[in-house]
Amino acid sequence: MAKFFLLIGVIFILAGLLYPYLTGLGLGKLPGDIVIEKKNFNFYFPITTSIILSILLSILFKIFFK
Repeated sequence: MAKFFLLIGVIFILAGLLYPYLTGLGLGKLPGDIVIEKKNFNFYFPITTSIILSILLSILFKIFFK
């Protein structure tokens, strides 16, 4: 269990460090991401981005924990 939490921590650190470079890829602004902007209200739900990241993380976990 400790290895799992360590891996999750490393993933979060890497994601934080790589965030400025990953925004250039368009993640978070894909077709299917829900954005509602009104006068005093903004709602953002990145459903397509979440699905893609879930698939990628599932593949990575399958490779490393095989």
